[in-house]
Amino acid sequence: MELYAASLTSYKRLLTKEVRIGDLLLGNNHPIRVQTMTTTDTMDTLATVEQSIRCIEAGAELVRITAPSKKEAENLLNIKNELHKRGYNTPLVADIHFTPNAAEIAARIVEKVRVNPGNYVDKKKFEQIEYTDAEYAEEIDRIRERFTPLVKICREYGTAMRIGTNHGSLSDRIMSRYGDTPMGMVESAMEFLRIARSEDYHQIILSMKASNPQVMVQAYRLLIKTMDEEFGEIYPLHLGVTEAGDGEDGRIKSAIGIGTLMEDGIGDTIRVSLTEDPELEIPVCRDIVKRYEVNKFKSLKVNREVSDFLSTYQPLNLSTLKYSPFQYKRRISAPVSNIGGGQVPVVVANFSNRQTVMPQDLESIGYTYDQVTDKWHIADAAADYIYLDDPAIGFALPGTLKIITPHSQWLLVEDKTKCFPFYTAEAYTEGDSHINFVSVNCTDGGELSDAALDNLVQAKNTVLFLSSDNKNAMQSVRRFCMLLQEKNCTHPIILETNSNWETADEHLIHLATETGALFLDGFGDGICLGMGQKADAAVSIVNSSGRNYLNNNSVHQFLNNTAFSILQATRTRISKTEYISCPSCGRTLFDLQETTTKIRSVTNHLKGVKIAIMGCIVNGPGEMADADFGYVGSGPGKITLYKGKEVVKRNVNSDIAVEELINLLKENEAWIEP
Repeated sequence: MELYAASLTSYKRLLTKEVRIGDLLLGNNHPIRVQTMTTTDTMDTLATVEQSIRCIEAGAELVRITAPSKKEAENLLNIKNELHKRGYNTPLVADIHFTPNAAEIAARIVEKVRVNPGNYVDKKKFEQIEYTDAEYAEEIDRIRERFTPLVKICREYGTAMRIGTNHGSLSDRIMSRYGDTPMGMVESAMEFLRIARSEDYHQIILSMKASNPQVMVQAYRLLIKTMDEEFGEIYPLHLGVTEAGDGEDGRIKSAIGIGTLMEDGIGDTIRVSLTEDPELEIPVCRDIVKRYEVNKFKSLKVNREVSDFLSTYQPLNLSTLKYSPFQYKRRISAPVSNIGGGQVPVVVANFSNRQTVMPQDLESIGYTYDQVTDKWHIADAAADYIYLDDPAIGFALPGTLKIITPHSQWLLVEDKTKCFPFYTAEAYTEGDSHINFVSVNCTDGGELSDAALDNLVQAKNTVLFLSSDNKNAMQSVRRFCMLLQEKNCTHPIILETNSNWETADEHLIHLATETGALFLDGFGDGICLGMGQKADAAVSIVNSSGRNYLNNNSVHQFLNNTAFSILQATRTRISKTEYISCPSCGRTLFDLQETTTKIRSVTNHLKGVKIAIMGCIVNGPGEMADADFGYVGSGPGKITLYKGKEVVKRNVNSDIAVEELINLLKENEAWIEP
């Protein structure tokens, strides 16, 4: 195995053990299963059954239901019986956190239980305790004693189990030894897995969820490497980004985390955690999974394309990679003007094939012209460059926006201070400008001779546009990035991705997966997105919930917003407020969707502030670790406010809690007037 995947240079599914969940088979190259979680009160049998049916009819192959105490666990039998009575036999999953007794009841009823190692036996009180090796071993023995009865019940009843680590709920014991790290997440799960294996129980799925896609991806990769080294086999993996949020941000963050792993053949079941009705998660899951169905990478044509490309250059030595897939570090690049060299990634708006461009057209990429004051207003999410086939636009551009145009057109431009040439790699030797953009199609790298490649590497003031027409595009581009590292080439890289799908969700998933995956590996000093032949079309793009993403049907606005959202989700360029918002479940203590919308409406101008909106205390306090401020349900109609991990105000009435959150932001100098 190549570090953590079956292959880093071509698509190949990671082989995992087979697990049976009721009549459903998972892992071992079985289809990637999609699932969701109910948001109803588990004690409301009828509501839970009806919502489960909506999810199943939307395509859910597993339905998870919260069981925070013994009474909810017991009621799972009524829910299961009613579903069977209505003709639905989809496996059910009991979601357990703090209550081992509830897990032991549920394991006798449903087909699968989920336990969280961070709070099943261990506790999280945000206390730093130093453990000797002997004390640490004693704690492991205590976990073994409390966890083994559940393992034996699951083995007896044929019940599957997910050992689901959450970044936000690592125990104090794990935090004390490993810190708030991907390795801490891995070890938290491995402790439970070792106990299960010692009891000869193997019907296990694992997950490494985090609200930060970077942490999540590294944790899964480390988990695979650790299992392979310790056991010589891999258990099936459940993929998900926890507390992803809603709308386009939730979809993009989920697609980056889940899609990055799935591009490398990793993942046996997925759940997209959106702050929306659970049945709306399923179409998003299906859009992610279908990219890897219908033998996507197995056609002779694609194999030949990949083979031709890979055979062009000497094989890469994967044992001496110049980047670590387990720890984020941005690729070193030499700055060319405002691109590369540690500067935030730039955004390039692709206006190719536009016959004319007017000042109002730039509103879609963050620039608004005020005729009265004769000034441009520049948004936080404003593109840095615009690609034009014809740079003769007839008006003065805003000062921060620069033009990229074909070399033949650039030669005709009189004022070259804000306009730069664009070349193809085959035609490029040495540029004439202080910024020279060069397009490299990594699919057709075989057409780039060794001499042309060497010329490209040695050229000065050069920025590379990397793209691929290959169905395996991400790995083709990544391989070229790895090749540049081997040749010690430090040209900045702009990642160019085009989508030819139809719906908003499909576009977001494609663009976020193929581009976001490369950013998570440290590659990329800029981003340029397109939509095939639709780049200049005025179309309405609607997501799975029926929400229209576009206010003015501008595809350019859609692509510009998506580019900045990808950079935000990969933590490479922060341009707006970030919301860490959990999906509703039976534990939620207020209307999460309504509250999230309300908080967004009054705080969405706070650039760079991370606000967590959590339905209850199960994951709430833990996820505060990745948020600046938190709004957490603590009881019916009651909210607890956090600053980081610290409780600031307890049991605030929900009708005034948003105002109190604003006051908290003001007290900590995080508030600016809209």
